Amino acid sequence: MTDAVGDPRTLLLMGGTSEIGLAVAERYARRAPGLRVVLAARPGVRRDEAADLLATVGARVEALDLDAEAPETHAAVVEAAAAGGDVDIAVVAYGLLGDPEEAWTDVAAGTHLARVNYVGPVATGIALGARVRAQGHGVVVALSSVAGERPRRSNFVYGSTKAGFDAFYTGLGEALREHGGRVVVVRPGFVRSKMTAGLDPAPLAVDAADVAAAIEGAVDAAAEQVWVPAAMRPVMSVLRHVPRRVFRRLPI
Repeated sequence: MTDAVGDPRTLLLMGGTSEIGLAVAERYARRAPGLRVVLAARPGVRRDEAADLLATVGARVEALDLDAEAPETHAAVVEAAAAGGDVDIAVVAYGLLGDPEEAWTDVAAGTHLARVNYVGPVATGIALGARVRAQGHGVVVALSSVAGERPRRSNFVYGSTKAGFDAFYTGLGEALREHGGRVVVVRPGFVRSKMTAGLDPAPLAVDAADVAAAIEGAVDAAAEQVWVPAAMRPVMSVLRHVPRRVFRRLPI
């Protein structure tokens, strides 16, 4: 259970090697000494390095194996995390950018992207919803993307997976309200990270630390949605209403 000022005792990171997810966990570890952080990710060097990083800032780190493409196992992962204490904050942070051209021309590539970015997170969300209902409290932070608000030709398969992800977690937030839970849907723009290495930064690009700070603020404020940077919200509001023939010519 969180204390009076909202500091969590347990944070579950589904996607334990995500740069944004780790930045969130690090912020909370510095804020709540002795925070229990459960890293759910594929085993390997990256997860080990993530655990070491969080241990250096005082977190008590545990690791669980998570396979994004084995959705039938996600409930067991969430329950294993809860065995050591209620899950106060859960961050759903795994996903792939993929090759945008291959994604719409190759069945295996496109469906792989859909499984990792949408099917897996739905299974995760259902499992987290059950945990929140059992506890009577908890915050789920879902890392969506502005790419899902109006998918572009350049990455429309990725955008479509994020559109579905966003709709699911927005609805989950509505469903959990009566059970004492909350969902924060996070919509970053271009984030400079390993995932986007080699790509030209889009306007209003941010770093993982910027997204983590916005997430912490949104959780504290009991917000349901947050755009990062904040200027993305009015930008996307305009872009959603631009006629298609104009939208396709925009340099974005």
